[in-house]
Amino acid sequence: MKRALALVVVATASTAATVALSQSFSVQLGGRKGPQQPIAFSHQIHAGKLSMNCLYCHRGAEKSPIANIPAVGTCMGCHKIAKTDRPEIVKLTGYYDRGEQVPWVEVYRLPDHVKFNHKRHVKAGVQCAECHGPVKEMPVVYQWSSLKMGWCLTCHRKKLDDPQFPATMDCVACHH
Repeated sequence: MKRALALVVVATASTAATVALSQSFSVQLGGRKGPQQPIAFSHQIHAGKLSMNCLYCHRGAEKSPIANIPAVGTCMGCHKIAKTDRPEIVKLTGYYDRGEQVPWVEVYRLPDHVKFNHKRHVKAGVQCAECHGPVKEMPVVYQWSSLKMGWCLTCHRKKLDDPQFPATMDCVACHH
């Protein structure tokens, strides 16, 4: 009976480790080319040239675990009057007029066994660029950091003694 139980425990742990490892290799880094999006949106223009704050579009980052992709209505707040004749804005307006959201392609994806809370990081003063890189310079957003456990822990270790927002090394902060 003990041998069977030990075999089940080892098999379960091996399966979980295999899934976690395979998901961690799904991250593509190195190429400065993000996924092709349904609309050629440029962070280089919006966040860079126009100096729009990340939280204007990604409001959820300071209020919830998820940063959110902005609703098409957020974009149309400006683009009902700005650059309306541009081909990409015409596409955007089409989504808006049909009552559809833009089907953006996800850029950052964590393995299923990892939970990340944007709100905690924003409230602790972590700047978007610390994890997302020089977005203001990216015509197309790509995954800048690996977001692998060691990468995150390096940052957490640096902030363990932060008097206002000490980071945690507790596993359940990310794995729950």
